[in-house]
Amino acid sequence: MELVKDATLAIHGGTPVRASYLSYGKQFISEEDIAKVVETLRSPYLTQGPTIKEFEEKIAKVVGAKYAVAFTNGTAALHGACFAARIGEGDEVITTPLTFAASANCVRYCGGTVVFADICPDTYNIDPEQIRKQITERTKAIIPVDFTGQPAKLDEIMKMAKEHNLVVIEDAAHSLGATYQGKPVGSIADMTMFSFHPVKHITTGEGGIIATDSEEYYQRLLLFRSHGITRDTALLQRKSEGPWYYEMQDLGYNYRMTDIQAALGISQLSSLVQFVARRRQIASLYNKQLAHLPLVLPYQASEGESSWHLYVIQLQLEKLTVGRKEIFEALVAENIGVNVHYIPVHLQPYYQAAGYEAGLAPQAEALYERIITLPLFPTMSDDDVFDVVKAVEKVMKAYEKK
Repeated sequence: MELVKDATLAIHGGTPVRASYLSYGKQFISEEDIAKVVETLRSPYLTQGPTIKEFEEKIAKVVGAKYAVAFTNGTAALHGACFAARIGEGDEVITTPLTFAASANCVRYCGGTVVFADICPDTYNIDPEQIRKQITERTKAIIPVDFTGQPAKLDEIMKMAKEHNLVVIEDAAHSLGATYQGKPVGSIADMTMFSFHPVKHITTGEGGIIATDSEEYYQRLLLFRSHGITRDTALLQRKSEGPWYYEMQDLGYNYRMTDIQAALGISQLSSLVQFVARRRQIASLYNKQLAHLPLVLPYQASEGESSWHLYVIQLQLEKLTVGRKEIFEALVAENIGVNVHYIPVHLQPYYQAAGYEAGLAPQAEALYERIITLPLFPTMSDDDVFDVVKAVEKVMKAYEKK
């Protein structure tokens, strides 16, 4: 790896490490993906056709679940999971504050109350001991989030849930292709959500899915995503009036994925192993090349194997002359597309107005002030990775206390 020739930061007028901007995440669409979508566009079905079922079956097989139900996006899928779990007014659901807002919002959509449990200081995942402290007689479910692709402590969480008769809805938006104690994520929790947003492991443009082994949840998920309507004669509450007959049995939504999206997902799924392997290679390169800098690099617990959706560094601010904002802006000026994942949900104005206060999750709040997400996606070349390393090294050395 070549050394940076111009040590002057780009934000101060120096030459950027890269001539072009490198985004923090990016999809890869192959010619095979395009051909599969075109094939579907030429078929009789653009929506509610056989391709969706095929995609669901393939996902279920990959993640080790009996059933999978596809939705328009991951947020809709989480909403469906809360509906399937019968979350309602007066019910409490425990989740992490260090996540995208959807992990909490899905509870509010159903009228439930969100309860935040703080994170582990090493993995940044929800802390089972903090979950235990938050369980009350009103607790109905737990939504652990596999932050950055590393599975939460699912054995402890599932055991706790069984003791208290709670439903576990795993938010695995980051962890398709990850394993926990040798089992694929998707085969452990009562329901598991995967996201297919373009920056995720595979994409359907927008899209999400719930994997489950429960036939009850499966049927409720199918009902929910399609207006609460069923045509299944085995499920009808009244005798069928004829071939046209259907029943709206609950208040559902139109959360159906299209066959076009499903076709892209089927094609993308064939590259999942390759995509995850490359993500792990990139993470390994980062671990090796950044170890000498005043950073805390991602910790990986031994019981799981991350699929590395994100690579999050923690700044050792006590060793720097500036804060996170200056480091962030300096990296962007070097044409490195950094990001921050996430602003703790309870600090958002909506939740503050609902009575949630700063200080309820001190670990997550302190971590938020120090984290930056570096670029990580499968089509990054080694040269791209080294550009990121050079930029981080350049910026950190410029602001490191002497």
